[in-house]
This record gives sequence, C-alpha cells and structure tokens, in this order.
Amino acid sequence: MKYLLLFTFFQTISFSQNTSDVFTYLDVFDLQYVSSPQISPDGSEIIYRRMTFDILKDKAVGNLWTVNANGSNHQKLTSRESEEYGATWSPDGDRLAFISSTEEGSEIYIYWKNTSKYAKISQLEGSPSNLSWSSNGTNLAFTMKVKTLAPVLVKMPKKPKGAKWAKTARITDRLYHESDGKGYIEPGFTHVFLISSEGSGVSKLTSGDFNHRGPLSWSKDNSKIYFTSNRSESWEYEFRNSEIYSVNVIDQKISSLTDRDGPDSNPKGSPNGKHIAYLGYQDKVQAYQNTQLSIMDTNGDNTSVISFNIDSSINDYHWDSNSKGIYYSYDKFGDTKIAYLNLDGTSEDLAENLGGTSIGRPYGKGSFTVSNNGVIAYTNTTYKHPSELTVVSGKKSTQITNINSHLLENRNLGFVEEIWYKSSFDNRDIQGWVVYPPNYDSSKDYPFLVENHGGPISNYGSRFSAEMQLYAAAGYIVFYPNPRGSTSYGEEFANLLHHNYPAEDYLDVMDGVDFCIKKGIANEEKLYVTGGSAGGLMTAWIVGKNNRFESAVVVKPVMNWISKTLTADNYFQYSGTRLSGQPWENFQEYWDFSPISLVGQIETPTMVMVGMEDLRTPPSEAKQLYHALKLRKIPTVLVEIPEASHGIANRPSNLITKVAHVLAWFKQHP
Repeated sequence: MKYLLLFTFFQTISFSQNTSDVFTYLDVFDLQYVSSPQISPDGSEIIYRRMTFDILKDKAVGNLWTVNANGSNHQKLTSRESEEYGATWSPDGDRLAFISSTEEGSEIYIYWKNTSKYAKISQLEGSPSNLSWSSNGTNLAFTMKVKTLAPVLVKMPKKPKGAKWAKTARITDRLYHESDGKGYIEPGFTHVFLISSEGSGVSKLTSGDFNHRGPLSWSKDNSKIYFTSNRSESWEYEFRNSEIYSVNVIDQKISSLTDRDGPDSNPKGSPNGKHIAYLGYQDKVQAYQNTQLSIMDTNGDNTSVISFNIDSSINDYHWDSNSKGIYYSYDKFGDTKIAYLNLDGTSEDLAENLGGTSIGRPYGKGSFTVSNNGVIAYTNTTYKHPSELTVVSGKKSTQITNINSHLLENRNLGFVEEIWYKSSFDNRDIQGWVVYPPNYDSSKDYPFLVENHGGPISNYGSRFSAEMQLYAAAGYIVFYPNPRGSTSYGEEFANLLHHNYPAEDYLDVMDGVDFCIKKGIANEEKLYVTGGSAGGLMTAWIVGKNNRFESAVVVKPVMNWISKTLTADNYFQYSGTRLSGQPWENFQEYWDFSPISLVGQIETPTMVMVGMEDLRTPPSEAKQLYHALKLRKIPTVLVEIPEASHGIANRPSNLITKVAHVLAWFKQHP
C-alpha cells in the first residue's frame, strides 16, 4: 500500500513509502507517549497523561490514565474527552486534583479514588497551573495570571455609526511582550492563589506588579507557600535573576529567602519541615552554567550546594520521605538518568533513558515521580519507542505500559549506534550517533545525512525520533553529533561556546563526518546536511565553509546575529552570553559569527525552511539566506510553513511536511 502526500515545491510532488515494515509518514499520527507521571504516596498506583495525535484536528491530545505499579488495571481516569493535565495526589492518596479544559476555560477538578467520581471545584477568570496540596489535604495552592490593561497613548475620535475602521493600535511598553508559539503576551502578572479542596474560598495570596511562579510547595505546618519570583524594582531587566520567596497564607506577608544574582527556582520543602531545596546558580554571565541543587533552612539561613560533585545540570528533583536525601535527574553523555543524592553530596545512579516526550528529534525531555516508600515511576525511552511508563522498585526496573506496541512492533526501525571520535582542534572526545536504515547492508552505498541539533546548548541521544526514523526509512544513514557546546559532558565543555559561536563546534561536526568516512559508514560522494534553529545556523555555516555536501536544507536558522538579536522574542537575553555586548557595541564580532558573512562562498544547492509565525528565529533570518542565494544564482528554494512557530514539527502534519521537503530537495540535488 502506498500513501500519497502532496506538497507545493515548484510543482506538485508525490512522496510514497512502502508501509510493509518501515516507519512511514502517516505512522506519526499513530504514535503515543506517556508524560507527567504522578505516583500515589503508597507507591501502588500511577496517574499519567497519555498523549495521542488527532489526525483530523492535526494536534496532540492529552488525557489522564491510571495504572497500578505492577502494570494491572490500566484505564482512563475519567470519561471526559477534554484536555486533562497537572494531576497531583492528595497527601493521603484518597483524591486527585487535576486541571481540565472547559467551554469557558481551564478549571480545577477533584477525583475521589474510593468512588471514582470527579467534579469541578473552581470557576476561575484565568487558567490555573502548578497545583499543590497542603499537607493536611484541606487546601490547594495554584498560580494564575491576572490580566491588566494595556497602555493607551491617545483617545481616538468617535467613529460614525456603522463605520468599519481599522482595529485599535496595539501599544507595548514591556521588555518581554511576545513569545514564540504564543504570540503577543496579554498584559498581566502571575500570582499565587488558594482554594479549598472542597471548592470554596478562592483567595489571592500575592500582590504587586510582579510575576510569582511555580512549582509551589507548602511548609510542613501549612502556614506558608514557597514560590519563585523577582520582586525587585528592576525585575524586568534582571531576566536571568529570580529568588525563592514564601508567602504567609494568613496575612499574605511575603518574605525573600534567597538573595544572589542567578535563577533560583523550584523550591520544595523537606518532609520533616527543616529545609527547603531549590535549583539555581550564581550567575557568571556565561553561555552555560550547571544548574545546582541547594538546600537551606526554612528561614533562608545556612544555604549550601549539595550537588557540588555533579558536573551536570540538575533537571528535576524530589525529596525522599525521610528527608535524608533527594532523587534527581541529570544528563550524562546524551542520556538522561535518575539518581539519588545524599545530603553529604554522595550519589548513586538508579535509572537511565529518561525521556521520550519530544518525538520529533532525539532531545532529552521527560519526568519522574517518587512515592513515600521510594518507588520511582518515570517516562522511559529508547530509539525503539517514545516514552513508556517504567517503575523502579529497589534494584528492579519494569516497563509497565506498551502503548505503542500496536504500531512499532510491526515496524522495522533504523538501528542507532553510539560513536566516539577525536576533535582535530584539541583532541577532545566527541560523541555522536548513527542511525542505519532498516535492513542495512554494509556492502551497499547509502547517502549520508548529517542532522545538527538546536540549542546549541542541548544534546541529542539514543532516543526515539520520528524525524530520524523517517530519514532512515528513506534509505539514509543519519549522523547526529553532540559537538562542543552540547550539554551532558560537563560545564566546561558546554561553555566552550562562550563568546565563540559558531567556531570549533563546526570542526567537531566535520571530524565526525571524516570519522564515518574512514570507518566506511559514510560515502564521501553522497553527503547531505540539515538542521534546525542553532542546527540551521550550523548547517549554513558548514556550507559557507566547505563544498563537500551535495545539497543542504537550512531550517529556521540564525543567519545574522545583529538582526536576529534585535527581532527575536528573546532579544534581551543574548548580550554577554552568546556574544559580548550589544550589537551596536560590538558590531564586528556579531558579524564575524554570522553565517550571512559567508554567503558569498556558498556553492551548495540549499533549501531554506521556516515557520511563518516563528518569533525565535524570525522569517527575515531565513529570507536573508534565500535572497542572497537567489542573487548569486545558487540553486535554492524558500519553504514557508503557514501558521507554524519555531517548533515547526509541533503539529504532526508539519513534521511530515518538514521531512518530506528535506528528502525531496536531496533527491532533486543528489
């Protein structure tokens, strides 16, 4: 059977795949994955959000499911078909609080375990998030945005009755006023609220024109709630700084518990009520710094970093029930692990392959949860499947869901191999991954596709990736490296891009290509290259530096650091980290690290692709490359994805569109 997909590309082009055993375009819609597991206090039951893709609405849909820790009694939590998320157990495990969409907006629901009944307990003006139970189970804290009026500079004259004038001008006076994927940010501030678990008495606990963010945590005596904020007068310009605060639930008094330059966040009170743990670091204004785990007394005294022996960022964490240690997740060599950290700084790994909730490309997302008796539930992935629910009890690890078996047990996926090679620049060890086509035959020549990851401060790993599997199913060997600047190899390695990007990371990528050629994995006459975001920047840099590739696809790139820095939604975040100073202060350095400076050297046929609503790497960046190549008469085409933000592949059809156009370009320019 063959499926036909139509795309506009000079003319209508058809793409077909044999669905007998390889992963296909329409298989993307059949994928499912586990996210946000929450284990009951006694470790017997797990609630998780089950994500599926609606082929008619072209979007991901999430509902809550429940399963016993031994894998039995797997069922949908409610009969609702609306979006459900944010589930959290009551302290005694008899109830669940969760958030669900309604016709009016999102509301808080309670599910009673002994009766299997549920009810809406709120009627809010905004959308709640970060639900947190008090230890006695009588109240729930949450955060919610409170809208404010936008500034008005002029009063327009009254229009005649029936007149159809243009819409009123939108006035912005905020530093941060738009966000990729969301668009214009409505004016307002996020506050901490309180509601009875029986649905009465909603009250706002925080005040002032500041953002008060979760996750939220209660003190043991239920008198205070811990949260994250920046309440300084210049908070808007201190965008890398936040502190830990507490608010008294009786008198609404707010107290600052930390005070340093840096992003302190995610406070969690210890079960014994003696300490607060939190994440953050002292900001040195670098390209990258490890996020450390610290503890302090509940009044903010006696602060100490307990993750001092861990040369990696702490992604998330949970106290153990006896307050003697903390479970945490971190990245190591392209793999996300779960470990246990004693308060003295010693640690032990407990699980690996956390992730699988980013199905497009092999990034390391995912989450875990821990019961009072130390049972761990987490989202587990390999290159063979998106996240499934896995339970760790003692030394035993058991996968208890298999929600993709209906599809992937009937698909011959590309095998993923880990490789290591030496940098020609400084002899560092560089890690990469090779995906072989299904039914790979080493005696045959295959086209070799380099896929550069985004970030650039991030990492790829041996995780499920629909895009990589589609490339492999099309007969390509795919190579995706983690060059310097990638996370999971220590702070020093990731920070090598400080005021030096792109630079030697380009050599790391090319060294990987040469390694694969030497090993007989790659054919030097059949090289192709692509990548998105920072990977798009790297792809443009590569073809500006050499002509070794048959063709290239540059996706949502940074082409010009000067224009990108001042037009992106996060325009205020770059000075001092990526490059030194602002563009008008350091024009030459910004230009020298911009791929557009190399455009006169590009000879490689290059497709340029971007989402038309991308605010992170605006379409003007992609158009700079396309227009320059057109003026130079280099084979090129501009592919603009309607209604797509920076996350082009967030909609399944756009993921298919992206991959299909990449393959079509490579086929046209072999």
